[in-house]
Amino acid sequence: MKTSDFYYDLPMELIAQIPIKDRDYSRLLVLDKETGEIEHKHFYDVLQYLKSGDCIVINDTKVLPARLYGVRRDTNAVIEILLLKRVDDKKWETLVKPGKKARIGAEIVFKENLLSGKIIEVLDDGNRIIEFQYEGIFEEILDQLGEMPLPPYIHEKLEDKNRYQTIYAKNPGSAAAPTAGLHFNDDLLEKIEAKGVNIARLTLHVGLGTFRPVKAEYIAQHNMHSEYYELEQNEADKINNAKQRGSRVIAVGTTSTRTLETIGDANGFVNAQKGWTDIFIYPGYKFKVVDSLITNFHLPESTLIMLVSAMAGKEKIMNAYNIAIKEKYRFFSFGDAMFIK
Repeated sequence: MKTSDFYYDLPMELIAQIPIKDRDYSRLLVLDKETGEIEHKHFYDVLQYLKSGDCIVINDTKVLPARLYGVRRDTNAVIEILLLKRVDDKKWETLVKPGKKARIGAEIVFKENLLSGKIIEVLDDGNRIIEFQYEGIFEEILDQLGEMPLPPYIHEKLEDKNRYQTIYAKNPGSAAAPTAGLHFNDDLLEKIEAKGVNIARLTLHVGLGTFRPVKAEYIAQHNMHSEYYELEQNEADKINNAKQRGSRVIAVGTTSTRTLETIGDANGFVNAQKGWTDIFIYPGYKFKVVDSLITNFHLPESTLIMLVSAMAGKEKIMNAYNIAIKEKYRFFSFGDAMFIK
């Protein structure tokens, strides 16, 4: 199967640049994965497709305001860094621009007496390890100095940085939002629980690899990036109880899906654990845990469109995407949603 099999032509004006005013008023394309039948709804209508006993699984990761701007202490050259992964208490793997001004030993000042850092290692892929110097709590300093690392296809400034967080975001560590969850508000979650649907939480810290294009000609040759996940026992119990009842496990987002499929056994049951996953799900994959999926519309030729194609079939997904384009749905992170039922 070729990467080019997952290409579709998207008009630029359909890439959502700003979030919609009310989270749950985004549009919802409902796709029946068995028949291919499509319905056009709004996100708040998701309630009518949920049944008592179902278990919805959400990713409660929190996006770090991980883009920082500083200057080299010796030359005053402006340097932009993006935090990718915490190595230890004060060291982070980062993406640095421009790289040629970020050699080993370079000191970067982000705000005098508040935050500075030194480049201590250059990795094979060009990423830098920076050791930071600061007083106090790093996350609080980030809140002051950092900007949300919006995806490269978003060019508008985000007025309210909480709009690039889910309302249930709790555990800081992501370089990008689990965007399927952006459509939920408190009112909708309360209605879902009132209907007898269980809500289970897991954490998967989304890495920037999620935006990396697949460069291999054949998808099986692609090297998947790895991301850190955690699932607690009481949350695992909610998922397993749904499985035992014969009820559905509905993943909110590809991040929840990848975590569940990483830790699920052959019978679809999960155990509490933490670790790293580099699972790559594409057509031909047999799902063990996830029965249905709430997701956004994904980039052409991305690992994410391959994952949703594994769940519903490539032809049905490509047909749904073409219809969504015709109906002028909004695409990508701040765009509309799809429910594969």
